[in-house]
Amino acid sequence: MLYPTDTVYAIGCDLNSKAALQRVRQLKQISNDKPLTFLCSSLSNIAQYAYVQDPAYRIMRRLVPGPYTFILPATKLVPKLVQNPKRKTTGIRVPEHPVCQAILSSLETPVISTSAHLPEALGGSSDTFQGLSQAELFDCLDKHVDLIVDNGQEPAELCSTILDLCGSEPTVIREGLGWDEVAAQFAMV
Repeated sequence: MLYPTDTVYAIGCDLNSKAALQRVRQLKQISNDKPLTFLCSSLSNIAQYAYVQDPAYRIMRRLVPGPYTFILPATKLVPKLVQNPKRKTTGIRVPEHPVCQAILSSLETPVISTSAHLPEALGGSSDTFQGLSQAELFDCLDKHVDLIVDNGQEPAELCSTILDLCGSEPTVIREGLGWDEVAAQFAMV
């Protein structure tokens, strides 16, 4: 499916559907050794899919829900197709967006969330979000996804801020939407 998030539009599927995961990888032209991010409904839901140490929990508690991706050690519930194969880690988000929360609530399972950057084969570029309008994005992906969720809003142009919380100190992987809040939190840590 193509759906809106609190950052950019995303391409996603049920975390536990191997066939759908492969379709997402094929559409985005992502190899199996590149990890995928998924959405959880709440901070407590994350604990089923990742090992969260106290320092990481304190940071996450201040930031979720919101436009943040957390890299964490994966539990056995995370399919290998989603994990970083070398580090056994995964990226997890708890979105604030009402459409994402409604999808998560109705499916009762995490949802893959990879930004809807279009591969070059579909007219995209390898740059950040191409600045396509919602209509252009829908037109480009209409024949490639089973479902498009239209909330009537234009997509944002910034992806999530990514924090690696696997070590003793958090590491910023990408400054994105919500970065100012993260910077303020680090001043408190």
